[in-house]
Amino acid sequence: MSRFIPGLGKVVRDHGTLDPALGRIGSLEVRLATTAKEIRRAQKLRFKVFYEEMSAAPTGAALLSRRDVDDFDAICDHLLVLDHDAKAKPFRKPKPQVVGTYRLLRQEVADRHSGFYTAAEYDIAPMIKAHPNLRFLELGRSCVLQPYRNKRTVELLWHGIWTYVLHHRIDVMIGCASLEGTDPRNLALPLSFLHHYASAPTEWQASAVPERFTAMDILAKEAVDPKAALHALPPMIKGYLRLGASFGRGAVIDRQFGTTDVLVILPVSAINPRYIDHFGPTANRHAS
Repeated sequence: MSRFIPGLGKVVRDHGTLDPALGRIGSLEVRLATTAKEIRRAQKLRFKVFYEEMSAAPTGAALLSRRDVDDFDAICDHLLVLDHDAKAKPFRKPKPQVVGTYRLLRQEVADRHSGFYTAAEYDIAPMIKAHPNLRFLELGRSCVLQPYRNKRTVELLWHGIWTYVLHHRIDVMIGCASLEGTDPRNLALPLSFLHHYASAPTEWQASAVPERFTAMDILAKEAVDPKAALHALPPMIKGYLRLGASFGRGAVIDRQFGTTDVLVILPVSAINPRYIDHFGPTANRHAS
Protein backbone atom coordinates (compact mmCIF):
# COMPACT_ATOMS: atom_id res chain seq x y z
CA MET A 1 0.00 0.00 0.00
CA SER A 2 1.54 3.28 -1.10
CA ARG A 3 1.61 6.20 1.28
CA PHE A 4 -1.13 8.82 0.82
CA ILE A 5 0.54 12.13 -0.10
CA PRO A 6 -2.02 14.95 -0.35
CA GLY A 7 -1.41 17.57 -2.99
CA LEU A 8 0.78 15.56 -5.36
CA GLY A 9 -0.31 14.32 -8.78
CA LYS A 10 1.97 11.30 -8.73
CA VAL A 11 0.79 7.73 -8.30
CA VAL A 12 -0.02 6.87 -4.65
CA ARG A 13 -1.96 3.66 -5.33
CA ASP A 14 -0.38 0.76 -7.17
CA HIS A 15 -3.04 -1.83 -7.94
CA GLY A 16 -0.56 -4.44 -9.14
CA THR A 17 -1.98 -6.70 -11.84
CA LEU A 18 -5.45 -5.15 -11.56
CA ASP A 19 -5.93 -2.59 -14.34
CA PRO A 20 -7.35 0.58 -12.68
CA ALA A 21 -9.69 1.07 -15.66
CA LEU A 22 -12.44 -1.40 -14.74
CA GLY A 23 -15.28 -0.75 -17.15
CA ARG A 24 -17.29 1.61 -19.31
CA ILE A 25 -20.85 2.31 -20.49
CA GLY A 26 -20.98 5.07 -23.12
CA SER A 27 -19.36 8.23 -21.72
CA LEU A 28 -19.19 6.81 -18.17
CA GLU A 29 -16.10 4.98 -16.94
CA VAL A 30 -15.52 3.18 -13.65
CA ARG A 31 -11.94 3.07 -12.39
CA LEU A 32 -9.78 2.91 -9.29
CA ALA A 33 -8.05 6.11 -8.20
CA THR A 34 -4.28 5.94 -8.54
CA THR A 35 -3.18 9.51 -7.76
CA ALA A 36 -3.68 11.83 -4.79
CA LYS A 37 -5.42 14.23 -7.18
CA GLU A 38 -8.03 11.59 -8.08
CA ILE A 39 -8.61 10.81 -4.39
CA ARG A 40 -9.09 14.53 -3.70
CA ARG A 41 -11.71 14.67 -6.45
CA ALA A 42 -13.61 11.81 -4.76
CA GLN A 43 -13.43 13.74 -1.47
CA LYS A 44 -14.79 16.86 -3.20
CA LEU A 45 -17.73 14.88 -4.56
CA ARG A 46 -18.41 13.47 -1.09
CA PHE A 47 -18.39 17.02 0.34
CA LYS A 48 -20.83 18.20 -2.33
CA VAL A 49 -23.28 15.35 -1.68
CA PHE A 50 -22.95 14.89 2.10
CA TYR A 51 -22.52 18.51 3.22
CA GLU A 52 -24.05 20.70 0.52
CA GLU A 53 -26.96 18.52 -0.60
CA MET A 54 -27.59 16.49 2.53
CA SER A 55 -27.42 17.62 6.15
CA ALA A 56 -23.93 16.61 7.31
CA ALA A 57 -22.24 19.11 9.65
CA PRO A 58 -18.74 19.94 8.34
CA THR A 59 -15.70 20.51 10.51
CA GLY A 60 -13.74 23.71 10.04
CA ALA A 61 -11.12 21.83 8.00
CA ALA A 62 -13.79 20.36 5.72
CA LEU A 63 -15.32 23.81 5.17
CA LEU A 64 -11.95 25.28 4.23
CA SER A 65 -10.92 22.46 1.90
CA ARG A 66 -14.44 21.71 0.54
CA ARG A 67 -13.51 18.04 0.90
CA ASP A 68 -14.84 15.21 3.06
CA VAL A 69 -11.68 13.66 4.53
CA ASP A 70 -10.92 11.20 7.31
CA ASP A 71 -7.98 9.01 8.34
CA PHE A 72 -9.34 5.96 6.48
CA ASP A 73 -8.88 7.71 3.12
CA ALA A 74 -5.15 7.11 3.50
CA ILE A 75 -5.48 3.32 3.52
CA CYS A 76 -8.59 2.67 1.40
CA ASP A 77 -8.91 2.16 -2.33
CA HIS A 78 -11.25 4.64 -4.03
CA LEU A 79 -13.61 3.62 -6.81
CA LEU A 80 -14.65 6.43 -9.18
CA VAL A 81 -17.25 6.84 -11.90
CA LEU A 82 -16.18 9.51 -14.40
CA ASP A 83 -18.24 11.20 -17.08
CA HIS A 84 -16.02 11.86 -20.09
CA ASP A 85 -18.70 14.00 -21.75
CA ALA A 86 -19.24 16.38 -18.81
CA LYS A 87 -19.46 20.04 -19.86
CA ALA A 88 -16.25 21.97 -19.29
CA LYS A 89 -16.29 24.90 -16.88
CA PRO A 90 -15.81 28.34 -18.50
CA PHE A 91 -12.17 29.07 -19.47
CA ARG A 92 -11.07 25.58 -18.42
CA LYS A 93 -9.87 22.61 -20.42
CA PRO A 94 -12.50 19.83 -20.52
CA LYS A 95 -11.73 16.91 -18.22
CA PRO A 96 -13.75 13.92 -17.02
CA GLN A 97 -16.00 14.73 -14.05
CA VAL A 98 -16.12 12.44 -11.01
CA VAL A 99 -19.85 11.70 -10.59
CA GLY A 100 -19.81 8.68 -8.27
CA THR A 101 -17.52 7.10 -5.70
CA TYR A 102 -17.17 4.20 -3.25
CA ARG A 103 -14.47 3.54 -0.69
CA LEU A 104 -13.06 0.01 -0.40
CA LEU A 105 -11.10 -1.41 2.55
CA ARG A 106 -9.76 -4.97 2.45
CA GLN A 107 -9.41 -6.93 5.66
CA GLU A 108 -5.65 -7.42 5.42
CA VAL A 109 -5.17 -3.65 5.01
CA ALA A 110 -7.55 -2.87 7.90
CA ASP A 111 -5.69 -5.38 10.12
CA ARG A 112 -2.38 -3.61 9.43
CA HIS A 113 -3.80 -0.25 10.46
CA SER A 114 -6.71 0.71 12.73
CA GLY A 115 -9.33 -1.86 11.73
CA PHE A 116 -12.58 -1.25 9.88
CA TYR A 117 -14.50 2.05 9.98
CA THR A 118 -17.65 0.01 10.66
CA ALA A 119 -16.25 -1.15 14.03
CA ALA A 120 -16.99 2.28 15.53
CA GLU A 121 -20.71 1.58 15.03
CA TYR A 122 -21.06 -2.23 15.08
CA ASP A 123 -19.43 -5.05 17.02
CA ILE A 124 -18.24 -6.95 13.94
CA ALA A 125 -15.23 -8.66 15.57
CA PRO A 126 -17.12 -11.85 16.64
CA MET A 127 -18.59 -12.28 13.14
CA ILE A 128 -15.17 -11.93 11.52
CA LYS A 129 -13.58 -14.24 14.11
CA ALA A 130 -16.25 -16.87 13.41
CA HIS A 131 -15.15 -16.98 9.74
CA PRO A 132 -11.33 -17.09 9.96
CA ASN A 133 -10.88 -18.46 6.44
CA LEU A 134 -12.96 -15.81 4.70
CA ARG A 135 -11.73 -12.49 3.31
CA PHE A 136 -13.82 -9.43 4.23
CA LEU A 137 -14.17 -6.18 2.28
CA GLU A 138 -15.67 -3.02 3.75
CA LEU A 139 -17.69 -0.77 1.43
CA GLY A 140 -18.32 2.80 2.51
CA ARG A 141 -18.59 6.53 1.78
CA SER A 142 -20.66 5.87 -1.33
CA CYS A 143 -22.30 8.75 -3.14
CA VAL A 144 -23.46 9.74 -6.62
CA LEU A 145 -24.01 13.24 -8.00
CA GLN A 146 -27.75 13.97 -8.19
CA PRO A 147 -28.20 14.03 -12.02
CA TYR A 148 -26.40 10.67 -12.26
CA ARG A 149 -28.54 8.74 -9.74
CA ASN A 150 -29.76 6.27 -12.28
CA LYS A 151 -29.44 2.60 -13.17
CA ARG A 152 -26.45 3.12 -15.46
CA THR A 153 -24.24 4.77 -12.81
CA VAL A 154 -25.18 2.29 -10.09
CA GLU A 155 -24.60 -0.58 -12.51
CA LEU A 156 -21.10 0.71 -13.28
CA LEU A 157 -20.27 1.09 -9.57
CA TRP A 158 -21.34 -2.50 -8.96
CA HIS A 159 -19.42 -3.68 -12.00
CA GLY A 160 -16.31 -2.05 -10.50
CA ILE A 161 -16.93 -3.60 -7.08
CA TRP A 162 -17.53 -7.05 -8.60
CA THR A 163 -14.29 -6.84 -10.63
CA TYR A 164 -12.42 -5.84 -7.44
CA VAL A 165 -14.08 -8.63 -5.42
CA LEU A 166 -13.09 -11.27 -8.00
CA HIS A 167 -9.52 -9.97 -8.31
CA HIS A 168 -8.90 -9.93 -4.54
CA ARG A 169 -10.88 -13.15 -3.92
CA ILE A 170 -13.22 -11.44 -1.47
CA ASP A 171 -15.75 -13.67 0.34
CA VAL A 172 -17.86 -11.16 2.32
CA MET A 173 -18.78 -7.50 1.87
CA ILE A 174 -19.81 -5.42 4.89
CA GLY A 175 -20.43 -1.76 5.59
CA CYS A 176 -22.81 0.85 6.94
CA ALA A 177 -25.62 2.11 4.73
CA SER A 178 -27.55 5.26 5.60
CA LEU A 179 -31.13 6.44 5.76
CA GLU A 180 -31.47 10.22 5.83
CA GLY A 181 -32.60 11.69 9.15
CA THR A 182 -31.77 11.14 12.83
CA ASP A 183 -35.24 10.50 14.31
CA PRO A 184 -35.95 6.73 14.19
CA ARG A 185 -39.69 7.41 14.61
CA ASN A 186 -39.71 9.05 11.17
CA LEU A 187 -37.96 5.96 9.78
CA ALA A 188 -40.13 3.44 11.62
CA LEU A 189 -41.42 1.73 8.46
CA PRO A 190 -38.10 1.06 6.63
CA LEU A 191 -36.21 0.21 9.85
CA SER A 192 -38.93 -2.19 11.03
CA PHE A 193 -39.02 -3.80 7.58
CA LEU A 194 -35.26 -4.44 7.64
CA HIS A 195 -35.54 -5.87 11.17
CA HIS A 196 -38.45 -8.22 10.45
CA TYR A 197 -37.83 -9.18 6.83
CA ALA A 198 -34.10 -8.79 6.14
CA SER A 199 -32.27 -9.60 9.39
CA ALA A 200 -29.01 -11.51 8.94
CA PRO A 201 -28.97 -15.22 9.81
CA THR A 202 -27.34 -16.13 13.13
CA GLU A 203 -23.91 -16.94 11.67
CA TRP A 204 -23.72 -13.50 10.05
CA GLN A 205 -25.32 -11.48 12.82
CA ALA A 206 -23.65 -8.44 14.43
CA SER A 207 -25.14 -5.78 16.71
CA ALA A 208 -24.68 -2.06 17.04
CA VAL A 209 -22.24 -1.23 19.85
CA PRO A 210 -24.25 -0.92 23.11
CA GLU A 211 -23.69 2.81 23.64
CA ARG A 212 -25.01 3.59 20.12
CA PHE A 213 -27.69 0.88 19.76
CA THR A 214 -31.07 2.11 18.49
CA ALA A 215 -33.88 -0.44 18.23
CA MET A 216 -35.15 -1.08 14.69
CA ASP A 217 -38.33 -3.02 15.56
CA ILE A 218 -40.36 0.13 16.11
CA LEU A 219 -43.42 -1.41 14.42
CA ALA A 220 -44.69 -4.95 14.92
CA LYS A 221 -44.20 -7.22 11.91
CA GLU A 222 -47.94 -7.31 11.15
CA ALA A 223 -47.98 -3.49 11.01
CA VAL A 224 -45.33 -3.38 8.27
CA ASP A 225 -46.50 -3.04 4.67
CA PRO A 226 -43.51 -4.52 2.77
CA LYS A 227 -44.35 -2.77 -0.51
CA ALA A 228 -44.60 0.66 1.16
CA ALA A 229 -41.43 -0.06 3.18
CA LEU A 230 -39.45 -0.92 0.06
CA HIS A 231 -40.63 2.33 -1.52
CA ALA A 232 -39.35 4.23 1.57
CA LEU A 233 -35.87 2.70 1.44
CA PRO A 234 -32.97 4.58 -0.20
CA PRO A 235 -31.99 3.18 -3.64
CA MET A 236 -28.61 1.95 -2.33
CA ILE A 237 -30.23 -0.17 0.40
CA LYS A 238 -32.80 -1.51 -2.08
CA GLY A 239 -29.87 -2.45 -4.33
CA TYR A 240 -28.15 -4.34 -1.50
CA LEU A 241 -31.42 -6.22 -0.79
CA ARG A 242 -31.80 -7.22 -4.45
CA LEU A 243 -28.24 -8.55 -4.46
CA GLY A 244 -28.98 -10.77 -1.44
CA ALA A 245 -27.73 -8.71 1.51
CA SER A 246 -29.08 -8.97 5.04
CA PHE A 247 -28.78 -6.55 7.95
CA GLY A 248 -27.37 -6.39 11.48
CA ARG A 249 -29.19 -5.81 14.76
CA GLY A 250 -29.90 -2.23 15.75
CA ALA A 251 -29.39 1.07 13.95
CA VAL A 252 -26.89 3.81 14.79
CA ILE A 253 -27.63 7.54 14.73
CA ASP A 254 -24.82 9.49 13.06
CA ARG A 255 -25.48 13.09 14.06
CA GLN A 256 -22.51 14.52 12.15
CA PHE A 257 -23.86 13.16 8.86
CA GLY A 258 -27.54 13.58 9.75
CA THR A 259 -28.25 9.90 9.07
CA THR A 260 -29.43 6.67 10.66
CA ASP A 261 -27.05 3.84 9.76
CA VAL A 262 -27.70 0.13 9.33
CA LEU A 263 -25.16 -2.67 8.95
CA VAL A 264 -25.11 -4.44 5.57
CA ILE A 265 -23.74 -8.00 5.39
CA LEU A 266 -23.33 -9.56 1.94
CA PRO A 267 -21.47 -12.89 1.63
CA VAL A 268 -20.51 -13.48 -2.01
CA SER A 269 -22.13 -16.93 -1.68
CA ALA A 270 -25.48 -15.20 -0.98
CA ILE A 271 -25.44 -12.98 -4.09
CA ASN A 272 -28.44 -13.60 -6.30
CA PRO A 273 -27.12 -15.74 -9.22
CA ARG A 274 -28.90 -13.58 -11.80
CA TYR A 275 -26.65 -10.64 -10.86
CA ILE A 276 -23.53 -12.76 -11.27
CA ASP A 277 -24.85 -13.82 -14.67
CA HIS A 278 -25.61 -10.18 -15.49
CA PHE A 279 -22.10 -8.88 -14.76
CA GLY A 280 -20.44 -12.07 -15.97
CA PRO A 281 -18.61 -14.62 -13.81
CA THR A 282 -15.35 -12.90 -14.78
CA ALA A 283 -16.82 -9.35 -14.62
CA ASN A 284 -16.61 -9.06 -18.40
CA ARG A 285 -19.94 -7.35 -19.14
CA HIS A 286 -18.70 -3.74 -19.04
CA ALA A 287 -14.96 -4.44 -19.18
CA SER A 288 -12.89 -1.63 -20.66
